[in-house]
Amino acid sequence: MAQRGRLTALILARNEEQRLGACLAHVLWADEILVIDNLSTDRTAAIARHYGATVLQRPLDTFAGQANFGLGHATGDWVLSLDADEIVTPALRAAIERVLIEGSPHAGFTFKRLNFFLGRRMRYGGWYHDVLHFFRRTAGQFEGGLHHTPVLSGSIGRLPADVEHRPFQAVSQFVQRQNWYSSVEAEDLWAQHGAEEVARARYEIHRKPLKLFWKMYVKKQGFREGFHGLLFSILYSWLHLVRWAKYQERCEAASATAAGARPVQDAPKSALARG
Repeated sequence: MAQRGRLTALILARNEEQRLGACLAHVLWADEILVIDNLSTDRTAAIARHYGATVLQRPLDTFAGQANFGLGHATGDWVLSLDADEIVTPALRAAIERVLIEGSPHAGFTFKRLNFFLGRRMRYGGWYHDVLHFFRRTAGQFEGGLHHTPVLSGSIGRLPADVEHRPFQAVSQFVQRQNWYSSVEAEDLWAQHGAEEVARARYEIHRKPLKLFWKMYVKKQGFREGFHGLLFSILYSWLHLVRWAKYQERCEAASATAAGARPVQDAPKSALARG
């Protein structure tokens, strides 16, 4: 039998003293726990150390940058990437342990993220989906902005298990956090496209939110989640609008700045002569 592979649990965090403990308590079986702390001002670092994690503090540049920084310090054969508001279920632990013990030809594995919205488990509405968060350390690196993911060389398998994701406990918490997320995403759009997508922004603002609501509430059967499904569909459609409105605002600000910086051209000599 091959030697069991070592596992590094990699967690990005900032001011997560309320939720980090539960996350860490469910990965104590990992061979190594790394918490990449974006200069938290609360007890995040102390809580991480209490659970035996190694804390690496680094100011955020991009989420992919933070994750790759952690990846550079990881020593495990395999990496399990988690958010501080995620909990590894017993079924997921068992599936990962099986790979560590038996080995696998795959470069990584997807598994389901079981999201909880205001305390309710959401299986409909399009929020019960696969994530690629378990992979060989040497198979690739993270890419992307807010929703960063590892880009791997090799085949991808699938684990028949879930990770629990509990991001929001109140509507006010959702709005506050998504206000920040939407600003980050708008800046990502600007960094990628500049003002090239300003025409597309009109479509994304005026028409896409209604299509998203229809997709989540009707096509993906969000209505089966009752009030939570309705609120979920409304809020995420609104979030899409806000993200693109902030991008358009960024484009308009850049345009106004460019116009203000443009030098005033000399008047034609004929006009001067008339003066």
